Order: sequence, then C-alpha cells, then structure tokens
Amino acid sequence: MTAFDVSERRIWDGRAESYARTFARLCAHTVPALLDAAGAGHGTRLLDVGCGSGSVTLAAVARGAVVRAVDAEPGMVAATHRAAPGVEVRTGSLPQLPYPDGEFDAVVANFVLNHVGRPLDALVELRRITRPGGRVAVTIWQAPGGSGQALIGRAAEAAGLTRPGWLATIDEEHNFPRTPDGLRALLTAAGLRDVRSEPLSWEHHADPEDWWAGPAAGVAAIGQLVNSRGPEGVAAAKREYDVLCKEFASEEGELVLPHIALLAQGRV
Repeated sequence: MTAFDVSERRIWDGRAESYARTFARLCAHTVPALLDAAGAGHGTRLLDVGCGSGSVTLAAVARGAVVRAVDAEPGMVAATHRAAPGVEVRTGSLPQLPYPDGEFDAVVANFVLNHVGRPLDALVELRRITRPGGRVAVTIWQAPGGSGQALIGRAAEAAGLTRPGWLATIDEEHNFPRTPDGLRALLTAAGLRDVRSEPLSWEHHADPEDWWAGPAAGVAAIGQLVNSRGPEGVAAAKREYDVLCKEFASEEGELVLPHIALLAQGRV
C-alpha cells in the first residue's frame, strides 16, 4: 500500500455509522446514473466495489441484478450486510480484489477512486474481474467542484486549522486531473474501450447541523482537518461554519449545496 492508502484506512476505521448518517446521503445522488452506465438490470452479475453503507447494492438489487459487494473497511461490510442481508459482502481492498478473472457482467465503484493511492492500478483490477464485453462504471468528485463542496474546508481554513501531518496526499506519479478528460484518459489507460466521461451536477439539501455532524465526527479527510486541533479547533471551525452557512441557506433554513461529480464508463 502507498502512504495514501495507509492514511485512508486510518481515516475510515470505525466510522461506518457516522458516514451512513451523514455523507452517505450525498453520495447516493449518483447511484441511478452509475447503474444506468453499468447496464445494471435483471440478472446482471454486478459487483459493488467500496460498498459503504449499501446504497448502490440496494439499488442494484431493486433492479433485479445479482449483486455482490466488497469494501476495505469491516464496518462498511457489516453495514451493507445489514442493509442487504441476502447479498454476499466481503472485505477486500484495491488494487487486489478476491475474485477471479471475468467474474462479473458489470463492476461499479461509487466515489472509490478518490480513496485509493494508485487509481490506474485500481481500474486495471476492475477491468480484470469484468467479463469481455462487460462494463465498468465509476464516479469521483470533480476538482474544482461545486461551491457546496468547499463549505467545510472554508470554515476550517477561516478557523486557522491545518492539515494533520500524517494525512497523506496521493503521490503525484499516481495522480490524474479530476476532470472529464482526465478521468476518460485514466479509463482508457486501464485498457477499457468505448470510454465516456461526463459531469453530474446537483444541489444537496441538508440540515445545517446534520451536515456538520459528519466532519465533526471525523468522517473523511475533511473530518480529520476539522478535528486536527481537538475540541477547541472543532468549536472554532463550527463558529466559522455557522457564518458561512448563510450563503447556502434556503428560506426554510436548510442548506442547498451545489456539488459536481464525474461519471465514467467503459467496456472490457
């Protein structure tokens, strides 16, 4: 594993429940388009990679697909198993998954490439376990993204918080532009054909306290930044957050947060 992979395991260890209560709702926005891109339907043998709390798995099951799921975090495996008790859910991490060559008709990964140290190797692995003619479909966050994606980071910066030293970034040699062209090139380099990539934009609606709860609980890299100076730093960032929330508040008081993701698909 790269230093980034080690860092990611530390970030997500024990945070499955906090993720399910907070950011899982955000990440579920892309699920219908992701499954459409994968051609998921009745009888499709589909693998949900990085299954998280199970939103992709449940949606694929509802379409009649024959679904299996895998995640690197045992807590996420347990969460998906609870959500979809009839689905085989295993522990496994990219770029080496516990499945034979050509096992699946479709493989999907919803916001997973953001969390691996070698994205190209991860895609090569997804291609390996997909049958000839099958589809691979992935989503990532675009960079730069929508203004709603930057809210928590702006609050942390305004509070003077800095990224913890142990929180690694992806090695430059393994990184790629988080743009439609950059993601398309990555899938092509992984050996996929008929590659397409497009942005997906939406407004995520959330209660301000619910939206803050994820980072405050240490969820994702942004949560580690918010908690980098302990309770005092969290409180300082929360004060800044409360002010910045006014930019996104609706008349009803909920936040309306613009987000932009990228969806890409290719055939084996």
